[in-house]
Amino acid sequence: MSMPALLAHDLVRTLGTRRVLDGVSLVAAPGQRIGLIGENGTGKTTLLRLLAGADVPDSGDVVRPGSLGFLHQELPFPPTATLTDVLDDALRDARAVLAALDRLALAMAPDPAEEALAEYGTALERAEELAAWDADRRATLVMAGLGLGHLALSRAVGSLSGGERGRLALAALLVRRPGALLLDEPTNHLDDAAAAFLEEQLRGLPGVVIVASHDRAFLDAVCTDLIDLDPAADGPTRYGGGYTAYQAAKAAERERWQRRFAEEQDELASLRTAVSVTAQQVAHGRPPRDSEKMGYGHTAGRVQQQISRRVRNASRRLEELERTQVRKPPAPLRFHPSTLATTSASGLLVSLRDVRVPGRLMLGRLDVSAGDRVLVTGPNGAGKSTLLAVLAGHLSPDAAGSSPDGTAIVEGDVRRRRGLRVALLTQDTVFDRPALVTRDLYAAVLGADRAEKVPLGSLGLLPARAQTLPVGELSVGQRRRLALALVIADPPELLLLDEPTNHLSPRLADELEDALGTAGPGAVVLASHDRWLRARWPGSEVRITPSAG
Repeated sequence: MSMPALLAHDLVRTLGTRRVLDGVSLVAAPGQRIGLIGENGTGKTTLLRLLAGADVPDSGDVVRPGSLGFLHQELPFPPTATLTDVLDDALRDARAVLAALDRLALAMAPDPAEEALAEYGTALERAEELAAWDADRRATLVMAGLGLGHLALSRAVGSLSGGERGRLALAALLVRRPGALLLDEPTNHLDDAAAAFLEEQLRGLPGVVIVASHDRAFLDAVCTDLIDLDPAADGPTRYGGGYTAYQAAKAAERERWQRRFAEEQDELASLRTAVSVTAQQVAHGRPPRDSEKMGYGHTAGRVQQQISRRVRNASRRLEELERTQVRKPPAPLRFHPSTLATTSASGLLVSLRDVRVPGRLMLGRLDVSAGDRVLVTGPNGAGKSTLLAVLAGHLSPDAAGSSPDGTAIVEGDVRRRRGLRVALLTQDTVFDRPALVTRDLYAAVLGADRAEKVPLGSLGLLPARAQTLPVGELSVGQRRRLALALVIADPPELLLLDEPTNHLSPRLADELEDALGTAGPGAVVLASHDRWLRARWPGSEVRITPSAG
């Protein structure tokens, strides 16, 4: 019994006044692991919801395997349910098929009928698909692999953190092993070890996997195909291979599209000129010579026929090309940080010695000089964000009010050059004037002169439509991009970035990465879990470990 494919045909979905998906089709066969990529708002989550049946398309249809799992934002269990309840539900099908095999085996003894043998064979194949004999052990391994092994199974779901609930939902799907698995940003809340474990588990599934993700390392490790929902000449495009293969193919495709558009525009211009040419212009408007006067009428008629034929042919081709011409490639949403390297800073900017923030950070030494590119790594809770706050001066040994009792909480020696200009991008993006239009807030924060010198649109972080929306109507990702625009538009001497690729499309993250890695007089200190970025970081690395207290 072969596992069924997941099929979608000509899906159209409009949300509000915007058509998010316009005729998307796909075929996902068992064993294929398809990644959905593209800018925020291109429809990745919408497509997953349509494929899962959590939303209904305006037109088009989906054919799903009978067993389908969809990673929801929240667990479909009440807060009082325990981890045991969740795992029992995930193991229900495996346990049921094993019980059916035992029942059928007893019913067939001692002389099995052909019908009973067929039923037993079907149940056996189903048990093999579910790896049912190993299901309980798998549940233990999956919980440990996703960092949940330390939790008591009697714990209530409502007592877990948001990250723990997300990992528990993912664990339940991996334990269940549905015929089609649909995942939306599954590596959120996963550390390196858990992400590597998830990748291994997904590569071992026999069914369909479709995943929307910004995690470039994950896409490269897991996917057999990628579907790019960004605008393209022929609509959403499917690429074979992982993210590395996609990068090369996407660059070549964009070049072909641009070349095709340019060639067609040249041809259109030539055709319009040809159609507008009159017989007088083709014949140069010269009078007949004496030797031609006898046959001039015949010659002129022949010329006119030739002209008419050319004009008709050109007109037909012009009409056809105007109808079928490829549209102009939209300007890619690109990061243009031309201002990053304009500062005149030089020498040592910040020096830390034996810095300790009780319960949050412990660091022996760090020097940051102009032009440095420093990557801060470490597990959750090690103090990466705290270190950036110390470098920014938000926490310091002489900062009164740093703790609830008004005393300084930073111990050690922190030396910062006098007058140092610092900008910090934090993980939590909050604006205190949500009703203000985005581009107006940008100008208000930077000042009119700076905003005019470095327009928001020139940075390539927000599309034109988003710039006209009130800040409160921006998505989480768009607010994050606005915050990034504000810290780079007026270049500091020290730029501090906390998880800067969060909420960026893979392609935009590539461009941000390239820009931040460029040597220049300004210093950049960046904290990130992004495995793709960390593997390619051109500067130095500082790894911190959790503070003992």
